[in-house]
Amino acid sequence: MSTFNRIMEIYNFIWMLESHSAQRLAWRDAEEMRIARMRAEAQAAAQAQTMLDANPSGQLGNAALDDEDAIKRSGLL
Repeated sequence: MSTFNRIMEIYNFIWMLESHSAQRLAWRDAEEMRIARMRAEAQAAAQAQTMLDANPSGQLGNAALDDEDAIKRSGLL
């Protein structure tokens, strides 16, 4: 029985190393997604500002990102 216990300890140790590696990859992916989201939000804000700067007369009305009322009125939701 001692040999079996030793084999199980080794297996559990290897499994622990694998799970820690997977966790590190998940943390790295999450960090990359946070960075990508911040970049996308900054780019969207800059594009909205550029649109408003290009049409200072108010032709865009009250432009807003993710305006659910406008989306519903357009029939997209």
